[in-house]
Amino acid sequence: MYLLEHDAKELLARLGVPIPPGRLIGRDETIHRSALPPGPWVVKGQVPTGGRGKAGIIRKAATPQELTDHARAILGATIKGRVVEEVRIEQQVDAAREAYLAFLLDPAAGGVRVILSESGGVDIEQVPPERIFSEVAPAAAEPLAACVQRLASRLPREIAPAAREAGELLARAFLELEAVLLEINPLFVLDGGRWIAGDAKLVTDDNALPRQKALELLVKARAGTYPDVARKHEHGFDYVVVDTRGEIGLLTTGAGLSMMLIDELREAGMKPYNFLDIRTGGLRGETKRLIQVLTWIGRGKGVKVLLVNIFAGITDLGEFSRLLVEAIAAAPQLKVPVVARLVGNGLPAAREVLAAAGIALHTDLDAALAEVRSHLSQELR
Repeated sequence: MYLLEHDAKELLARLGVPIPPGRLIGRDETIHRSALPPGPWVVKGQVPTGGRGKAGIIRKAATPQELTDHARAILGATIKGRVVEEVRIEQQVDAAREAYLAFLLDPAAGGVRVILSESGGVDIEQVPPERIFSEVAPAAAEPLAACVQRLASRLPREIAPAAREAGELLARAFLELEAVLLEINPLFVLDGGRWIAGDAKLVTDDNALPRQKALELLVKARAGTYPDVARKHEHGFDYVVVDTRGEIGLLTTGAGLSMMLIDELREAGMKPYNFLDIRTGGLRGETKRLIQVLTWIGRGKGVKVLLVNIFAGITDLGEFSRLLVEAIAAAPQLKVPVVARLVGNGLPAAREVLAAAGIALHTDLDAALAEVRSHLSQELR
């Protein structure tokens, strides 16, 4: 889960990380000066993406009027396909040097990559490689602390103590939150060795959510902000809208196979609407999960065909096909042609059930995609 900056900072603050005081404001809220920290301020659009400063949705405000004007201009803006629904208004941090600190799970190296630089901010990509220090350490508190100590010793003396302290505290936060990425850019370093997390990019492991009570409560409280994670947490499987203009609804199982299918469709010039790992073993003879998925897909205004792609292991495809036909009949929101590609146990029974419902069964993906393309072309006539 890629947390919005505001949520990331509030979680980190609970773990002792110093952050600028701030307040979250939504599109329908009125800005009350009494509820804000003392100015001057920074108005920061909240979307889960980098490059917000260069995109113009992070702006400084010296007066209440500037604050209001910037908030109005940022709220409702679209950045990289995402609409800004909230802004964080926080107190500016002045007279500080901007450094960079990050922890990144590195599966290929078998550990956590620690990255530290005396230079940070919006132009971090322009910092010469020789001024960015990095090592991989085991994902445990003591090795990460030792790694931070080594990297901080290569920084200027006026920055090193703050970087060392920040690194050790943030390493513990990274481990405690079971994060995949924790990036602080900029890391504000002030006089006297003090430091503040000026910005925070935090990505956590969705599969760890049941162990992360603070994150679990956050997802429940802000389900509208994190809909994909909230759906998975509530229903027990993955469903993500990948293209609101997509024409092909996908009823699929297997995360890797589903992603490969999305890639194949896009390479063929077709537009999938959603990603799904339905996990057929969890159907347990009931149509509830299938009906829920078909209802979600039915909300796609551009969906013109449903492609079912199931590789069955222990699942009996005859039983699955019966549940599918019942679910389609119970989901009136989705009235589009159905293309089925099934492979696995129980194919003869599945073919008979689907044929009775007017659905051809394919075992070859190319044949299934040819039928999908035929349905799409008929829609254009």
